[in-house]
Amino acid sequence: MSWITIVGIAFGLAMDAFAVSIVVGSRLDHLSFRRIFRLSFHFGLFQFLMPIVGWFLGSRIQHLIEAYDHWVAFGLLAIIGGKMVYDSLTADGTEVLVDDPTRKWTLIVLSIATSIDALAVGLSLAVLQVEVLTASVVIGVIACAMTAIGMAFGRRLGERFGHRMELLGGVILAGIGVKIVLEHLVW
Repeated sequence: MSWITIVGIAFGLAMDAFAVSIVVGSRLDHLSFRRIFRLSFHFGLFQFLMPIVGWFLGSRIQHLIEAYDHWVAFGLLAIIGGKMVYDSLTADGTEVLVDDPTRKWTLIVLSIATSIDALAVGLSLAVLQVEVLTASVVIGVIACAMTAIGMAFGRRLGERFGHRMELLGGVILAGIGVKIVLEHLVW
């Protein structure tokens, strides 16, 4: 597999992480290096690990994972997106974000939800007999960088549009979940 193909795959996989990081950046009361590092590191780490896990699972159990991986990603993103929509609609405009999405379980759930597709890519890499470690490093580094860029971009949008960004962000997260399901069911 060529470098161009690997980089293209990495950017494609990083788009979900980029979109989610824009939403997270727009929700935070302030954007610190620690928050950017935590989200970028975890998104990059999960994007790095999932292809390796998928590669090791290989084609032996591919049919078992394909049956429901898209539903898991959809469920996770729909729950988080739905909560964001609810919070934005019930907000009075004076509260500060209490739950930091760059910490605890929300961070893990977002990391898993944005990297489910990378698991499928790892399965494909095994079938194509591609050396997985190099591809995984490229995928992880690009996801990490795109997450940091997305958070900075999202922060600027959040400052400008406030709770409307949280509403839009929730809809975007749920939309990403729907996109994942449609890709698996229709295409």
